Amino acid sequence: MEQRTVGRSGLRVSRIGLATHTWGTHTDADEASVQLAAFTEAGGTLVDLSPGYGGGKAQRILADLLGDLVSRDELVLSGCAGVVWHGPGTGIGDTVPAAPVVDGSRRTLLAQLDRTLRELGTDHLDIWSIAAWDPYTPLDEVVATVELAISSGRTRYAGVRGFAAWQLAGLAAIAPITAIQTPYSLLARGTETDIVPAARHHGVGVIASAPLAGGILTGKYRDGVPADSRGADEATAAEIRRRLDDERAIRVVDALVTAADGLGTSPLAVALAWIRDRPGIASMIVGARDIGQLTGVLAAETLELPRAIAAALDDVSARPE
Repeated sequence: MEQRTVGRSGLRVSRIGLATHTWGTHTDADEASVQLAAFTEAGGTLVDLSPGYGGGKAQRILADLLGDLVSRDELVLSGCAGVVWHGPGTGIGDTVPAAPVVDGSRRTLLAQLDRTLRELGTDHLDIWSIAAWDPYTPLDEVVATVELAISSGRTRYAGVRGFAAWQLAGLAAIAPITAIQTPYSLLARGTETDIVPAARHHGVGVIASAPLAGGILTGKYRDGVPADSRGADEATAAEIRRRLDDERAIRVVDALVTAADGLGTSPLAVALAWIRDRPGIASMIVGARDIGQLTGVLAAETLELPRAIAAALDDVSARPE
């Protein structure tokens, strides 16, 4: 798998990253093991994690695989901190709580980072990101915390997730921010107008999250909602069903299916290849429930998208002015 540098740093990551957000919920430990093995055998290095994935189960599953299945040094581990959960659980235990709250204080950021390192049995992350903008924590405190995490060796690089362009610009101007992880897909192109230019200006690499728009861009919802899909999940069904009724989404999916038929591949691979080739993109984070889905994702690595098809997808997915 091709490796790319992140922004103006020397950090190199695979241009497809493996998401672990389904681990511990829709993906059990055995299946996670199969996925990680296939991903690394294909040359993948970037693995996305969070203390909140699966109520903390995802990190513990990954911890069990490090060393035994794959060497820690073979991976670029990308974690985050800054969101806590209040309710029946803590976000780290076995119960997935219902109320996430942003907390970017030094106390919470470092506590979550240290807990992640202990659980993974490693002394550092490769990318450690602030998970969300906290309007109640002074920016100077966030900057000092990022600098401490790097200078103490807890992380090699720092990043942000889900920041608006002005938030990224404000922080990156005074802190060593290397990456931003942000939603970006054929159905979410607002990133191109503000975040991508801001990232380029500050030398920050863009890592696309949700590049398949919750599975909509795979084309699997064209003939209804499969019983085992995210669209059938009460937690995500409303948003997915709303987008399925959007005329622009329908046009984009139809265009992906047409392109895939012509290229002898899947709509999923075409959608990922389009994102992969966008200017400023260092990598994209893609999740899979099982090895079958992951195999389809990895197929996008070798797909060369003709310029005419890329241009047609640009046109059909553009929002009217």
